[in-house]
Amino acid sequence: MTNGPHQRRGLFGSFGPAIIVASVVLGPGSILTSSRVGCEFGYELLWVVVLAGVLMVAMTALAARIGVTLDGTPGDEIARRAGRPFAVFVGVVLFLVVACFQFSNNIAIVAALEPYAGDGKAWRVILLAVLNGAILAVLFGFRRLYRPVETMMKLLVGIMLLGFLGNVVMARPSVGAILGGLLPRLPESLVGSFFPTRVDGEIVDPLQSVQGLIATTFSVAGAFYTAYLVRQKGWSRADLQRGLVDSVVGISVLAFLTLTIMVTAAAVLHGRIAPADLGSAAQVAAQLEPLFGEWAGLLFSLGLLAGGLSSFLVNVMIGGTVLSDGLGLGGDMDHRWPKLLTATALLIGFGVALTALDARPVNLIVFAQALTVLGNPVLAGVLLWLSTRMPTPRWIQVCAVLGFLLVLVLAARTGARLYLS
Repeated sequence: MTNGPHQRRGLFGSFGPAIIVASVVLGPGSILTSSRVGCEFGYELLWVVVLAGVLMVAMTALAARIGVTLDGTPGDEIARRAGRPFAVFVGVVLFLVVACFQFSNNIAIVAALEPYAGDGKAWRVILLAVLNGAILAVLFGFRRLYRPVETMMKLLVGIMLLGFLGNVVMARPSVGAILGGLLPRLPESLVGSFFPTRVDGEIVDPLQSVQGLIATTFSVAGAFYTAYLVRQKGWSRADLQRGLVDSVVGISVLAFLTLTIMVTAAAVLHGRIAPADLGSAAQVAAQLEPLFGEWAGLLFSLGLLAGGLSSFLVNVMIGGTVLSDGLGLGGDMDHRWPKLLTATALLIGFGVALTALDARPVNLIVFAQALTVLGNPVLAGVLLWLSTRMPTPRWIQVCAVLGFLLVLVLAARTGARLYLS
């Protein structure tokens, strides 16, 4: 386990792993989904974010306890208990999901700058090439990655706070409506609509946006990676309480940012435009400009850019590290194989993004969704399984089990949708 340089004291230095998780979870997809839900349902589903946030805190805290309690890496422990093939399976599934979805982080960077850079493919290709090259330079240029990554993610989360809080202040939302939205209840249009159906040749799924909101806040893959991050931070069994505080603070920041985006959309866009018109997070920024002026669009684009950048490196690090660990090649982000596999995921995302500048890779998205159906329950189940031989607070156990059941339900819904498509 890494120690020494990463064992920083003081309040600010005490936080880190969960902030990194929050930064990768609150990416372009999360920003768009929360904007669309706020646009469609107003304040009515704010409670969903709070619920998903509580489950995410528990799953992240559970992974942190696993990371500081186990003598070996999660991959080594899985291989010891269930055999190396199962450890490889977990790593491969997560790697493929990460690699498939990495293209969206590339596209988000382009989308955030598009309103200010104009049309044309050349500047987009150059921008993505420079950005991916810079990430590779960081990946192989630093001997120890954790500290610069943590510092960078804290900075980007701060920029997101600035950008999205600026918008919600200008939106002047109703405090009473916000409090009402924190009370659990479903809008009438969602009552009785659980599984997707096919009507007149088209898939009808009123709960799709709600599922997306839950999935982009309660990220099992992000929680799973916490087990690796706490080891990189240098924490040990003596830091169990610190890991819990870190999980609460980091994931609370994630939930708070998601809520500010939803509240802004509810106050400004609900009832004024159709949610279907919000095809990208950049289009959300464009919708804010007529009401608030160009500064609102600029602030939102700044938050979107920070969200895309924060997801950019950490997303592929999750896939590269967990796959390397599953293969028995090491789970330390500073070692050779995790870096090489991280670079592989990065380049796959870059290559797909270049093709996606002209056409949306629908088949790849469907493939990634299919892997998610399989991967999320497996990852959640593995975390619960690894925690069976260590003392865990009852509330964490209960919430983690509820989280596992939730991802099973979401996987069943996604599977039904893929079957109908």
